[in-house]
Amino acid sequence: MNKQLKSLTQLSEDETGRIYEINGGYGFQRKLNTMGIRKDQRIKIMSKQPFRGPITVKVCGCMMTIGWGMAQKIIVEVI
Repeated sequence: MNKQLKSLTQLSEDETGRIYEINGGYGFQRKLNTMGIRKDQRIKIMSKQPFRGPITVKVCGCMMTIGWGMAQKIIVEVI
């Protein structure tokens, strides 16, 4: 089966994915883990700001905003 993998920044608004991989060091992964963003979680893009602005996502029923750079390091499998 072919998986369609994309960076979180490449998803459109209202598109959902499953977190496949998080590229970053231990501190970065720990920070995301504290926020509830971890491997195999479903994540939905709620809104995206233009010009590489922040991205609002919904994970585990909670909405939060993360920076474009952080979102670039989160690889998702499109659902």
